[in-house]
Amino acid sequence: MVTDNDLGAFFSSPAYGVAGASTNRDKYGNKVLRCYQQNGRKVYGINPRAGEIEGALCVATVAELPDDVESISVITPPAITVQVVSAAIARGIKNIWMQPGAEHPGAVAECRKHGVNVIADGSCILVVLGYSDH
Repeated sequence: MVTDNDLGAFFSSPAYGVAGASTNRDKYGNKVLRCYQQNGRKVYGINPRAGEIEGALCVATVAELPDDVESISVITPPAITVQVVSAAIARGIKNIWMQPGAEHPGAVAECRKHGVNVIADGSCILVVLGYSDH
């Protein structure tokens, strides 16, 4: 179960990254990025094929995220989540939120092993922050 402390740490980041950001407005990788924007938060997409999504700058890899990104949302297939988490740990990301369907037990264990605050209990950022699909 996610705690208020877990959420507080996650939302203390000056900026956020969205691994699995999508140009397709019907995909959760796009909705999560827009959710950050709707809540007035600075966000970067992580997508190797897009320079920007919804007006937000995109980078190709986690390693390319700006230094002010301390928290990332992960909306990727579980096998890719493992790779994203490894890159995030190497990059010094402090908080990782695996959206429902992105969770991978090995990736969660790696986060805990390296002291990364991980949210991977089925909690959805779209529900926690509140999201409107306009």
